[in-house]
Amino acid sequence: MAGTESEAATMEDPGQEGEGEEDGRAGHRLPLARVKRIMKADPDLQLTSQDAVFLIAKATELFVESLVQEAYQFTLKGRKKTVTRRDVDNCIEAIDALAFLDGALDWS
Repeated sequence: MAGTESEAATMEDPGQEGEGEEDGRAGHRLPLARVKRIMKADPDLQLTSQDAVFLIAKATELFVESLVQEAYQFTLKGRKKTVTRRDVDNCIEAIDALAFLDGALDWS
């Protein structure tokens, strides 16, 4: 999705992934304690396992990465170098799978 290999390389943080992946848990970027605290804020949730917290964190990371890559494509179409909120809004409007986010950024 990101134009060339050099552009993709600049978007990735080298050294984060691939280091010490014995159990598949290395390379996460979201703090698991904070994810667990957010999950516990749901009154319907009574017990959370570490595996569930890890999976929610990883799914969130992958979702955010995908959203950013799509928004970056809109930035490139506009011949700009910086991803703006307008690019993210255009991305949400153009991609049907992101329709559930419509209006989610209007809380400013």
